[in-house]
This record gives sequence, structure tokens and C-alpha cells, in this order.
Amino acid sequence: MDAPSFTPVDAPVPQGVIVVERASTALDLGPKVNRTAADVIRFLMQAGEMVTATQSLSDDMIELFAAEVGAEIRLVDPGEEQEVELQKLLQLDDDDQSAPVRPPVVTIMGHVDHGKTLLLDRIRNSTVIEGEAGGITQHIGAYQIERDGQAITFIDTPGHEAFTAMRARGAESTDIVILMVAADDGVMPQTIEAINHAKAAEVPILVAVNKIDRDNADPDKAIAGVAEHGLVPEEWGGDTIFQRISALQGTGIDELLDQLLVLAEMEDLRASPEGRAQGVVLESNLDIGRGPVATVLVQRGTLRVGDPMVAGAAWGRVRALINDQGENVTEAGPSTPVQVLGLSEVAGAGHDFVVAPSDKLAGRVASTREHWQRQSSLGREAHALAGGAKLEDIFEQIQRGEAATLNLIVKADVNGSLEAVTESLRKLERDEVKIGFVHRGVGGMTENDIQLAATANATIIGFNVRPDRKARELASNEKVEIRTYEIIYKLLEDVESAMVGMLAPEYEEVVTGDAEVREIFSVPRIGKIAGCYVLNGVITRNSKVRFLREGTIIWKGTVQSLKRFKDDAREVAAGYECGIGLSDFQDLKEGDIIETYEEREIERTLDS
Repeated sequence: MDAPSFTPVDAPVPQGVIVVERASTALDLGPKVNRTAADVIRFLMQAGEMVTATQSLSDDMIELFAAEVGAEIRLVDPGEEQEVELQKLLQLDDDDQSAPVRPPVVTIMGHVDHGKTLLLDRIRNSTVIEGEAGGITQHIGAYQIERDGQAITFIDTPGHEAFTAMRARGAESTDIVILMVAADDGVMPQTIEAINHAKAAEVPILVAVNKIDRDNADPDKAIAGVAEHGLVPEEWGGDTIFQRISALQGTGIDELLDQLLVLAEMEDLRASPEGRAQGVVLESNLDIGRGPVATVLVQRGTLRVGDPMVAGAAWGRVRALINDQGENVTEAGPSTPVQVLGLSEVAGAGHDFVVAPSDKLAGRVASTREHWQRQSSLGREAHALAGGAKLEDIFEQIQRGEAATLNLIVKADVNGSLEAVTESLRKLERDEVKIGFVHRGVGGMTENDIQLAATANATIIGFNVRPDRKARELASNEKVEIRTYEIIYKLLEDVESAMVGMLAPEYEEVVTGDAEVREIFSVPRIGKIAGCYVLNGVITRNSKVRFLREGTIIWKGTVQSLKRFKDDAREVAAGYECGIGLSDFQDLKEGDIIETYEEREIERTLDS
């Protein structure tokens, strides 16, 4: 571009390097160099460029105008300066000995079924065990208790190997790790993994030898097994505390908590409650009625209702804070876990969060992060779209000697599960077959997911989520394969089996009916009855049922009673109203979907 004949306004430009974002408008650029938008537009018009005040300018336009007025500028990507400003707020200074003592953050780790959830249940005196699919904890949770007037925060992490990433994230947010080892089982693969995570995080480990009440318990053998991995008991001359307990009977729990407080005192944990809050996102999900919900651990400062907050590509003004007891609170200090409502989207688990100086800065940084995340994912999606195969076709492609890519769209109920499923699937990759993640997201399966799967020739994997009726119909029309799971073992088995040509399930689930809850009635001695309108298929008494809220499974059971008006009915077809009573489920809300299904045996076929 040739320089035009232009006489700039006789006003000094700011001294030093002026930071200007790429794609700035005349309205943005003018004030930065002590000029008006009109000055910029007039100059560019004389250069032959017809622009408006709100039109993005090219790098050449910005640099040419800066040179003309004698300004030294540095062009940066949009949001870069705000990101730098925000990162300065994330610098922790935990060495400040003048800061008050804070509660310790404790993570319970160990092998699946070694009693972690039962121990936590015993400690906080509430039930979280029943209802876990496959007998394992599949969502991270954080809770705070008091012992002798001192608070202790616990982070509960899943035990299955598939949840390595979640467990690692827990260790990175932790001051002390309780390593659970069963006295009747000893050291297992996840025990070793937990030890490695805790060592990598450089946090003290307290070993809880559980199940000492069992007839076949051998605590000494379990202790010896742990000692082989570098955790030597104090009584053996080492520096690791071992506590024998029975989470089932409550034996040794008080002593365990006392040992935790001793360790915490030795660690001298401190954090200032003053200033802008910062911390880490432990878990996040999309909740019907409440929107995006993030479980966060405040690590420094105090998080308050009304604060502008940014976490990864999510941001928003904190609308509500909910503590581990389900109570609304106005603020949360260091080492306190709370649920945050008010974010723009589901925050990424493991992302740092910080309270920003303003809504504008928070929004700009989040928007920039989202942009770059989208850009980086475009390449991966493009690779997946090229030559990928569905789950049902993958072995045939391998048999032909071709390098295959299994295209997947993965949807899950919460962010932590999504991350865990993704990482587990990545581990199944081999030289002859790669996995391409066309899309990953939190929430129920939508028509957009089906359309994307059809375009990308992908299989949709759902973990604790279901497609709605329209999505199912579209999937049937587009021949899109949908596979839904509630237990991660089965999900991984199916995908791995497909890769070796053995995928031939003996049963398939067939949805027999959908009904929408329109009204809720309370019947004495019976409980709540859902007044429903049957949208599709036939609802049959005693049939298996899933209860869906925004596509997410919140309960499974059977149709206990079915009525048309006041009369019992064996079945009710689409287009009719009915009353549905569900076995031991009362959390009914208008707009929920009752989905009935049956398992039908299908013929097994040989692929090779």
C-alpha cells in the first residue's frame, strides 16, 4: 500500500510501545495513538481503502497509519494482552508466612473396591454409595468436615483405571493423600498408580489399611506391599504414617483424622483470604434449570456472589454459590469447595479459575481462549473426517490391511466423565487403527450431533446420556450408529472388541415408548404420580424405564403402575394421556421424559 498525502492532527502520540490488537477497528485504533476514528478513516480513504469506523483493519492498514503519525506499535493477537494481565493474577504465593492457616485439602486414592467411598461416607456421615453404576464412584466430589474445631476438605476421586486423569487432577489440587489399601487384597495396579500421582505432586501420603475386620485380612502383608514402593512405615524407621481402619465398622477413623491434622500442622498450610479468588475447577456439568454448574476449589482469596469469574473458555458473574451441604452461601475462602452458578458454558475440569477485574476482561479472555481452542480442534476434526469409519465397519477395514480411523462423537453427563472416557479410548489406539474424536461434549445427544455424525461417518458414544426422540428418529433415517453406556467397562470392551472383529452383542435395547411429564399428582400412601402424555410408541406396565432430564439419565427402574383416568391399564399408546407411578422415584418435574425400553436378543454374526 502506497502512503497517501496526509497531514495528521498536530497532537503528540503516546511514548513507548503501544499495544494494538490485530483486526482492531478505527474506533479502537484512533484513541490508542491520540487520534480520532475520523482521522484513521480519512487517512485510509486517501490510501484508496474504503473502511467504516467499525470495520476490522488489516495489519498493513494499522502499521501504515501508525508510521504516519509516528507511533511505535506492537501488534498482538486478540485477547493476548488481557490473557497476560489475567495470568498475573494467577501467580500464587503460598510462601507468605504472614497469611492465615488454611484447612488441608485431602484426596482419598487407591484401587477400586478398596473402600474409598465408604471411608468418605463414614467421615461425612451421609450416603453416597448406593446407585453408583458398576460399584464405582464416577464423578469427582468435594466435601468439608470439622474435627476438633478444624476444617478438613476432602476430594473424592474415582478408583477405576479409566479415571486416571481425574485422579491426577485431584492430586494436583491436594495437600495430603490418603492411600487406601485393603488388608485382604494388598497392592493393586491402581494403588501403584495413586502412589505415583501423589509422589509426582510432592504431597505427603498417609496410608489407610482398610478392611481389617475381614476374616482373611492380613494387614502386615498389605503394609509390606506398600513399603516395596517406597512408603516405609514409621515403625520400620521410615517417615510414612500407616493407620489400620475398618471403614465398614468405623474402627480407626478418629485416629485417622487426628493423624491428618498432625500432618497438616507439619505442612504449615497458609493462604490469604484477601484479594481476588483463584483456584481450580474440579468438576462441571450442565444442569436443567440451573445451567452450567462448576464445582471449584478456592485456593486463595475469597470467592463471592457477584464476582466476575473466568475459568478456561467459560466466564460469567457468579450468580450463586452452593456449599457441600447444598446450602446457598455468599462467599467461600481458601480450601473451600463450592458449586458455582452463572458461567456462560460448562467449564473444563482441571482449568484454573480466577476472579477478573471486570466483566469485560473476563469475557474477552474467555472468548479468545474459546477461539483458539476451536482453531486447534479444526485440524483434528478435519483429520477425523478424512477416511474415518464407523464402529460397525472398523474391523472390515482392518482386515483389508488398511490403516483405519474410528470416528467417534462422545457425549457424557459431566465434564470429568467426558475426559475419562476420552482418555480411556485413546489408550485403545493401535498402529492399524486410530481414533478420531469428531466432537466431544457434555449433555444429551442432539439432532446436531446426529447430523455431524452422518457427515463424518462417525459413531456416537453416550455415557450416562440418551438421545431424545427427534435425535433417535434422525439417527434412524441417517443410519447413524448410537451406543449408550452407563458403565465404562462395557464401553471400552465394545470398542476394543470392534477393533478385533468380535463386536456382536447378544442383546440390543429397543425403546418402546416415550412419555412427557405434564402434571404431577400426590396420592396418599402411594406418593407422586406423573401425569403424562405419550409422545411415541407404547408405555407398558412393568416395563423397564429411564427417567431423562434434558437428555441425561437421572434414574432407572420400572413402571410400577399405569392408569387411564382412574382405571388400571396394561398399556397406553401414543397420543393418549396416562398416569405413571415409578418404583421408588419421586423427583418428578414437568417436562421430564419417561422412556421405556426392552432388551431383545439378536442373532450373533461372524465377521471373519
